[in-house]
Amino acid sequence: MEKIKFISEDGSEVDFFVEEQTMVNGTSYLLVSDSDEDEANAYIMKDVSRESEPEAQYVMVDDDIEFDAIAGVFAQMLDDVDLR
Repeated sequence: MEKIKFISEDGSEVDFFVEEQTMVNGTSYLLVSDSDEDEANAYIMKDVSRESEPEAQYVMVDDDIEFDAIAGVFAQMLDDVDLR
């Protein structure tokens, strides 16, 4: 399981574990968790970087409609995951 570092708005670093990745309408999304244990919090992040940037830049999905749509995609990919 890949581990990534996320820098929050206040500048603190948070480690996340990448559970799954998908592409929807040309945008890359990650399903990440805050722990590699069975009981972990899950989050959906999307790539907001430009093609010319050498590294991907991810932000948390905070729009409810977008979140619900992408959560549905991940739920279909992973049968045993409850995203709400």
